[in-house]
Amino acid sequence: MARLSNAMGRANPGRQALLIVALVAASGSAGAAIYSCVDASGRRLTSDRPIAECSAREQRMLNADGSVRQVVPPTMTADERAEAEARERQAAADRVAQQDAIRRDRNLVTRFPNEATHMKAREAALDDVRKGVAFSQGRLAELEQARKPLADELEFYKGKKPPSKLRQQLDANDAAVAAQRSLVQNQQDEIVRINNLYDVELERLKKLWGGASPGSMGALPAASAPPPRKR
Repeated sequence: MARLSNAMGRANPGRQALLIVALVAASGSAGAAIYSCVDASGRRLTSDRPIAECSAREQRMLNADGSVRQVVPPTMTADERAEAEARERQAAADRVAQQDAIRRDRNLVTRFPNEATHMKAREAALDDVRKGVAFSQGRLAELEQARKPLADELEFYKGKKPPSKLRQQLDANDAAVAAQRSLVQNQQDEIVRINNLYDVELERLKKLWGGASPGSMGALPAASAPPPRKR
């Protein structure tokens, strides 16, 4: 087999074809394949198995009559394999994202057949947060009222060390006021976030209502899903 393969590199094209047929016949099986390639030196090599000298080159699997059964691409390096696997993973992730976008778009249109239903859902999502803001603001008013007598008593001790109990009461009031103000700020930020999320969703819905195909606008960011309403 090796002698025949080496002879292929020296033979003219017509002679090479005859040698390929002879090599297939010598393999002893009608279904056996012969690998053929041209190495870096321009020599045509043949073998009954993948040719190491052509691992970085295209190889052809030949049938018994010399016709091409299959073209074998070059063997990839470790880096090339890693890149190919990364591309395959990304392609798979893209397919999943596209399927998810289609599913979510269909769900959106089912949940919100028109702008009125979407606005109603927005107001429902905002309702609890607005109630929380109102409660916190009421609590701040109560704390302010509770502080007045404490502040008046502190004035009585001006220039003197106030009782520790009075100081503790003032410190507790200050801490409660700071906590409520922080809570109000967080609630106001949440109102902005909810409105932004519903704005993004509404823009997408308008396109879907207008005839855009589900999934045609890419993936809807997961964060843009409306927060669940408290019960």
